[in-house]
Amino acid sequence: MARDTIDILRDLIAIDSVNPSLDVGHSGEGSVAEAVAADLQKMGLDVEFQEAAAERPNVIGVLDSGKPGPSMMFCGHTDTVGVAGMDRPFDPEYTDGRIYGRGSQDMKGGLVAMMGAAGVLAETGGPRVGRLIVAAVIDEEYSSIGARALVKEWTADAAVVGEPTDMSVAVGHKGFEWVEIDVEGRAAHGSRPLDGLDAILRMGRVLSRLEGLDRKLQARAPHPLMGTASLHASLIEGGKEWSTYPDRCTLKMERRTVGGESDEISLVEVETILRELRAEDPEFRAEARYVFGQPPYETPPDHPLASDLEKAMEGIGRPTRRSAMSFWTDAGVLGQAGIPSVIFGPTGEGLHSIKEYVVADDVLVCQAALVELARDFCS
Repeated sequence: MARDTIDILRDLIAIDSVNPSLDVGHSGEGSVAEAVAADLQKMGLDVEFQEAAAERPNVIGVLDSGKPGPSMMFCGHTDTVGVAGMDRPFDPEYTDGRIYGRGSQDMKGGLVAMMGAAGVLAETGGPRVGRLIVAAVIDEEYSSIGARALVKEWTADAAVVGEPTDMSVAVGHKGFEWVEIDVEGRAAHGSRPLDGLDAILRMGRVLSRLEGLDRKLQARAPHPLMGTASLHASLIEGGKEWSTYPDRCTLKMERRTVGGESDEISLVEVETILRELRAEDPEFRAEARYVFGQPPYETPPDHPLASDLEKAMEGIGRPTRRSAMSFWTDAGVLGQAGIPSVIFGPTGEGLHSIKEYVVADDVLVCQAALVELARDFCS
């Protein structure tokens, strides 16, 4: 008999699985992967580990009918963001129907809903045809090396990614791009302005242009699903000491992209700004580098998956709505690999904040809907 879904959720929240690429003081997803694997095995799934990175495995559980037919994948990530500022990030607290703790909403709540759905199917005879795959992958919060490793060896006819959607059926999400900008100055004693060039002040010119670009992006006609593109300055660093002109300033910025925009559009926009600033001031020196990005994603409009999930929700008495997510998800990786995907998960609040929670009843509703979806799809 499978363990209670909420008990599993509490146990997973209690395991530190902070992404070590975001915070090197944490060991990563190894321990939570072992816990997920143990529960999937108890539920009756065939389980294997896939080493996506050193000591950071994906876990793949399979419930196979033994008969040819369509395959459904449930996919969720096991890593979380950091815990700075949180009092008890790994001490799950149940209050007023909410379960608090790091990863509760993003996305251990969705992950255990998928695990629980697989457990219910296993107890009731499994899929009629085809197979159900439950994939718990690493590193979604950084560069999705887990999902990229997954799709090299596994595929499916459709997938649900269990990120928190407030119980809506999300048929797309925005992308993002990271660009790093270096502005060059000239070091000098703070008392000698004719000798120095202030790189931080010169970066201010870049920031002003970026702010103007962001206003233009958000003033454009929105994408029908994703809304408007945007950008923000994420991190800035420069200077050495109080009485020295800073010789370098570095800005790390993020650009959120929507469907229809070209790849690496952020770098094109930034380089345009830098050319304009060089033309205005021959002493202005700066360069930009494209660091990383993930494209936006849309579920193929002619694929029945979203409608099937809506019917599953109606079947359990919880009508839903369609949406698109502002944040990026591993559905983008699955979609690029030819696996049509939607995003669907429980309600909560506090994504990446110091107070994060998921609504416990919604975890169970998600589980029930996923059972109905898998039964119908693999029939």
